[in-house]
Amino acid sequence: MTPNDISLPVFRERVPWFGGDLQTARNALRRDHANLSKWPGARLSFTAPNGDQLSGVLHNAEGGTECLVVLVHGLTGCEDSAYVRASAQRLLGAGHDVFRLNLRGAGPSRPHCRAMYHAGRSDDLRLVLEGLLSAGQGVNGLFAMGYSLGGNLLLKYLGEAGAASLIDRALSVSAPINLAAASARLEARRNRGYHRWLLDRMKQDWTSGPLNIETSQMAALKSAQTIREFDNDVVAPLNGFADAADYYTQNASGGFLSRISVPTLVLHADNDPWIPADAYRALSGLPDYLRVEITRGGGHVGFHGGAGRWHDNCAVAFFRDAQ
Repeated sequence: MTPNDISLPVFRERVPWFGGDLQTARNALRRDHANLSKWPGARLSFTAPNGDQLSGVLHNAEGGTECLVVLVHGLTGCEDSAYVRASAQRLLGAGHDVFRLNLRGAGPSRPHCRAMYHAGRSDDLRLVLEGLLSAGQGVNGLFAMGYSLGGNLLLKYLGEAGAASLIDRALSVSAPINLAAASARLEARRNRGYHRWLLDRMKQDWTSGPLNIETSQMAALKSAQTIREFDNDVVAPLNGFADAADYYTQNASGGFLSRISVPTLVLHADNDPWIPADAYRALSGLPDYLRVEITRGGGHVGFHGGAGRWHDNCAVAFFRDAQ
């Protein structure tokens, strides 16, 4: 059975969260973090070649399915982002083990990293996946779910790995599959508040721990007025890219989708205020085991519907099909 054969729930916006902006902002406006105390977590760490340590929290579902879902947060997120905790609660309740990953330099990983994650740092995901499998996790299935930047990173990894993917099934939510278009959209006048909020959080994340960075680059980091400027003067040179345009081109997951070889579900909303849906509508020639679903409404990593978060309900249906 391919992803196109799976019946997914219909998305309908929930009162009062109507429109893309309210759907998007709800994660920050409502601090109703999911309670995971029913499934005590254990922290696991993974050491990168340069000595940086990525970490996350592993939760085991009741019954011990040994089927594991790795959750990959978005830009300025971490293991405790509201959407990550909500997905963990929903998936654990459905019988899946869950690993809430912090990308390099995010959340609890920050004090132990001198470099930071970016939209295409897929080697870090591979490092974590290999570590989890070596620890005996996910032996009956290793799945992944990525949100926004984490979704782009996940899709890029899947395309790079092809048939050698360590992930058996994957789902992305609101991924910026065209990074240049997403950067331009965030700079639009109507997104000025979002843009400033994200840029301030990026600067705070980068400067809240150790960094391997030149004095001139630190000055550029602090003075950047746009995310594109930040990417051009800091992220790109620190990671071997010529400039922001080169960084966006090489790491945009849209160019990797045709090479994905495992069942993958890609979710996006037509009114996402951060990421243009046109990039998704322009896709063609995709394999049968990759399904793109564009909803009417939902915002950016929102999808707040009448029965919880729609993308979590889709994940339960999609991952259950693999059992």
